[in-house]
Amino acid sequence: MAACGQMGRFYDLPTGIAAGMADAKLPDAQSGYEKAYTNVLAGHSGANLIYEAAGMQASLLGCCLESYVIDNDMLGAINRTIRGIEITEESLSVETIRDVCLDGPSHFLGHNQTMALMQRDYVYPEVGDRLSPKEWNEKDRPDLLEVARVKVAQILSSPRPTHLSLETDQEIRDRFPVRLREQTMGDADTS
Repeated sequence: MAACGQMGRFYDLPTGIAAGMADAKLPDAQSGYEKAYTNVLAGHSGANLIYEAAGMQASLLGCCLESYVIDNDMLGAINRTIRGIEITEESLSVETIRDVCLDGPSHFLGHNQTMALMQRDYVYPEVGDRLSPKEWNEKDRPDLLEVARVKVAQILSSPRPTHLSLETDQEIRDRFPVRLREQTMGDADTS
């Protein structure tokens, strides 16, 4: 899989790689590690497109809506690693290091630069748990799969996405045999 992406880069050709499918039947620990390592390898190979990257279970025999939600967090983190670390005079922050380490509190936690970089560089998962053990326990120990189920229900009960205009949606439906009924998508937000 990685060789395909690397060969495409070498020959300056667009490439697509299948990765992220799991042999696991459910979105569990096995599913997580199977999807993560194949998506990381494919992503870092330089491929232009990674298909089957999310939601796929049981060797492509099924998919799971909760897996799509969970995998979205994973893919966001992987994309962040693909972006890499920017090394410039500004990013090296020699003056900030000097100010904090020699003239300041000897830690970067309260520094404005730290807060700005956290917003840009840190991946904040939508369903992944980042609570402390104490907070997690106080919130009745939320389980990732259950959190994903709630998110799926929220998405499915929301008005349908408006990234396509109603006219474009109708043109697509007129031209292709779309089997997903509009009623199952919720009311379009026309505002």
